[in-house]
Amino acid sequence: MPGALDEFLARYPDYAATAHLDRLRASDYARLDASQHAYLDYTGASVYAESQVRRHAELLTSHVLGNPHSASPASSAATALVERARQAVLDWFGAGPEYTAIFTPNATGALKLVGESYPFTPAGRLLLTADNHNSVNGIREFAAARGAAVDYAPLVTPDLRLDPARLDELLAQADPARANLFAFPAQSNFSGVRHPLEVIGRARTAGWEVLLDAAAFVPTSPLDLARTQPDFVSVSFYKMFGYPTGVGCLVARRSAIEKLSRPWFAGGTVSFATVGRRRHRLSPGEAGFEDGTLDYLAIAAVEIGLEHLAAAGLEAIGTRVRCLADWLLARLVELRHANGRPMVRIYGPLTTAMRGGTVTMNFYDPSGRLLDYRRVEELAGQQGISLRTGCFCNPGAGEAAEGITSKDIDAALLERPDQTLASFLRFLTARGGRSAGAIRASLGVASNFEDVRRFREFAASLRDQSHLAIGEATFDVESCRVVRDGS
Repeated sequence: MPGALDEFLARYPDYAATAHLDRLRASDYARLDASQHAYLDYTGASVYAESQVRRHAELLTSHVLGNPHSASPASSAATALVERARQAVLDWFGAGPEYTAIFTPNATGALKLVGESYPFTPAGRLLLTADNHNSVNGIREFAAARGAAVDYAPLVTPDLRLDPARLDELLAQADPARANLFAFPAQSNFSGVRHPLEVIGRARTAGWEVLLDAAAFVPTSPLDLARTQPDFVSVSFYKMFGYPTGVGCLVARRSAIEKLSRPWFAGGTVSFATVGRRRHRLSPGEAGFEDGTLDYLAIAAVEIGLEHLAAAGLEAIGTRVRCLADWLLARLVELRHANGRPMVRIYGPLTTAMRGGTVTMNFYDPSGRLLDYRRVEELAGQQGISLRTGCFCNPGAGEAAEGITSKDIDAALLERPDQTLASFLRFLTARGGRSAGAIRASLGVASNFEDVRRFREFAASLRDQSHLAIGEATFDVESCRVVRDGS
């Protein structure tokens, strides 16, 4: 629709500086337009470029590569590629010699390394934010098992930002002589909120080591570790540039990993191990944390992905995502049913100030009744639009957004001790029309105006339709099965 595009370009003049990304989409992501696919799940996974795959295939077919744990020519070649990728990651994040990069299967693997190895004690503390991925929330199990105090810094509604006064109170509770870990996301995978990275310095000054979950932040924004100086950073490369999957990274201060104590050892992590005396010694640095044989063939593609992202331009990607997200937020908020009731509820800020390109929402019918978010995903899918629905492994942000209290959760568990996601959703809907899940549209390197326009038009097509007319989902994402006849 040329008229809509012209209006968009007039409103967002900065978007013109990102025109090279349209050419990149045509050359490297042509399958999107060829299949008329509006991909809006970049927070779930970025789309890989065709050139990345070609370059990786050329690398694999021109080298003989073997298990790195040897000095053979094939092993040495693989080791060289892994170390090149490691240095490329450190350079990308502006990490000096005080940092190292530990390759993991994903960001979750990076977070687990910290949680299982951190020296929690009864006198120490773990501070989390209510806005955290479950892979961060899970660290509380390691802390609690060792007697450490566990606290959550709350969010303030409706923007779902951290409560600064309460956060400072909790940070002040650390005993600097003890082991204290503070973990938070640079960008929420639920609301898109960008939490202030300045809190890292305040936390470290107060006696905390800081774990930054950067998985949702780094695909569209630069992270300069020389300036922000966290102790640990977790990322997944498929979220940055789509390919390879199965490779993540923990970027960590060398001084911080020296304090970690691994609960086990494995092949590749030890300098030596004996059976007769039952002794072992971990290898120094990153080698002591990279269990077994690294996925050295996939790791070789990481440098290619970083070079692709650099050529696209992270600043340009960020500008494009900001313009598209701002337009989409405004267009969704203005949608109304014929009776004047709003159609869409946005979770988090309604502007792009300190916010990324993740837009999370729920739809409501003319009577204010919540629509089944899984059914909305199905309907969008029928129009070639890829969204993501659920709680996005971030229950705290969803609970804060919907005002779900501990009493609500206790009541649901009392009613159904074997609580499933489906029964929990029905319970909350029956108690005030609240939802434990939502619909998420997220933007990235190959997004364009047509993608967001199509989603806005799809949203508008739900105008004046009742929840009964929309119906319920035919496919249950949790159990991966058909739950009713869709005919």
